Amino acid sequence: MTTPEFPGGGSQQVSPSQQPMPTYYEQGAPPPGQTKSEKQSNVVGLIALIAAVIGFIFACIPGVLIVGWILLPIAFVMGLVSLFLKGKSKWMGITALILSVVGTIVGFIVFFVVVSSSVDQALDNGDTTVVESSDSAEKATGKDGESSGQEGTRANPYSVGSVIENDEWRIVVNSVTLAATDEVLAANQFNKPPAEGSEYILVNYSATYLGDEPNGEMPGLVSLEYVTADGTTVNSYDNYASVAEPFDSSSTLYTNGTATGNVAFQVPTATAGEGVLAVRPSFIGDKVFIAVK
Repeated sequence: MTTPEFPGGGSQQVSPSQQPMPTYYEQGAPPPGQTKSEKQSNVVGLIALIAAVIGFIFACIPGVLIVGWILLPIAFVMGLVSLFLKGKSKWMGITALILSVVGTIVGFIVFFVVVSSSVDQALDNGDTTVVESSDSAEKATGKDGESSGQEGTRANPYSVGSVIENDEWRIVVNSVTLAATDEVLAANQFNKPPAEGSEYILVNYSATYLGDEPNGEMPGLVSLEYVTADGTTVNSYDNYASVAEPFDSSSTLYTNGTATGNVAFQVPTATAGEGVLAVRPSFIGDKVFIAVK
């Protein structure tokens, strides 16, 4: 006797709820006992980070700023490149970028502070002091003994022979010779006569170097000008004339070395004695005014 077969009995049908579960591989997960591999270390980012750290340090040291300025741009470029490497760690590149930007800003700040300090130190030769001559002391006070105003100004200049001094230089106007045209023209046959209504005056002065620069300094930055009664500045080179025993401004002087000589100014004849000399013992500093008579 045979057992009847039901239609479809030879085929095995499985309901959707009884479908087999996907394996670990089908889900994209690693097999049991294994973990996903971590991102590989970023060599370019590491180099960028090291360069950024070293560059930042050097950028903060005044004497070796240039090293920082070389390393920081390199760190920035390498850090940027490291961010585009697939499958590589990014944090070192990001840190390098931040350090390189901040380090550059700090480097510029340090640079400008150093430059400003150096310029101030180079130009600041100390306060200008004046030891007045006896004529200045008498002129500065009236008969009643009261002061006639601030000394050393155009309105109340010091007298010839006063000592003008700062940390670098000591300047003394030794003498002023008015109406010195004949003397100037006799000194050199090529000297031109002064313009109509003008005359030459001769100023003899000394400059003593008080600084301690081992290589010495030239007195070329010592300024001596003539200011007319109406406030016009006259320089010796405006109408240059060769004079006897000229002041040598181009020879180097060492500590306590002194240069003495003459310089000629072409000034208005009518008010020649009413002008003053403006003396400045350094490139930037206070002017001190000296009467010409």
